[in-house]
Amino acid sequence: MKIDHFRDTPHLSLGESGAVGVPLGEPVSQVATTSVERDDGVEAGVWECTPGRWRRQIVQQEFCHFIQGRCTFTPDGGEALYIQAGDALMLPANTTGVWDIQETVRKSYVLIF
Repeated sequence: MKIDHFRDTPHLSLGESGAVGVPLGEPVSQVATTSVERDDGVEAGVWECTPGRWRRQIVQQEFCHFIQGRCTFTPDGGEALYIQAGDALMLPANTTGVWDIQETVRKSYVLIF
């Protein structure tokens, strides 16, 4: 059995950054991540995003814990959630909406396929 250890997540070196898939105006958020995907359809990692607004389009169920930063997520047809370091979310499968990142966010996450 292999155990993946994400050590010192606030300072962990992440992969190369790139633009979000569906930006909504300027600035265009840049994201970077490091992750592992297991054979059973679970992906876990650490993800970071710079300020900006964009649409969430992930179809998998997601648990995430915010390590640093501040943002808002407004699910389609729902109320805005104000999120800051220390908060955690469990997003059901097919949750779409708008992320508004006010201060660079870093989170650990688990996607369940």
